[in-house]
Amino acid sequence: MEIVIKRAYEPVSADDGFRVLIDRLWPRGLSKEKAHIDFWDKHIAPSTELRKWFNHEPGKFTEFTRRYEAELKEETEALGELKEKVRGQKKVSLIYGAKDPEINHARVLQAYLRKQWK
Repeated sequence: MEIVIKRAYEPVSADDGFRVLIDRLWPRGLSKEKAHIDFWDKHIAPSTELRKWFNHEPGKFTEFTRRYEAELKEETEALGELKEKVRGQKKVSLIYGAKDPEINHARVLQAYLRKQWK
């Protein structure tokens, strides 16, 4: 299964496959109709405390990654449900709202899932 990331504000494409919103908060200004989200579970997003601490500061990204991966290890139920939802899909798009396409939790989750779902 191919796991890609895509910003919520980019146009929806038939090539997106199964679309999973991975943010704790719904993206501002985006209607549910326009988002075309197939699944959303807030528990796979970074905790509110971690998100606020990180504040998208590049210098904190390494530590953020470590802390977020630790949180993900505790979310076995949510990640198990996600795995069940995407079973049989050829492509899964992890949809996020952050502005920076490189320094964000979507990159961390994508790498984590790729390792876990080999």
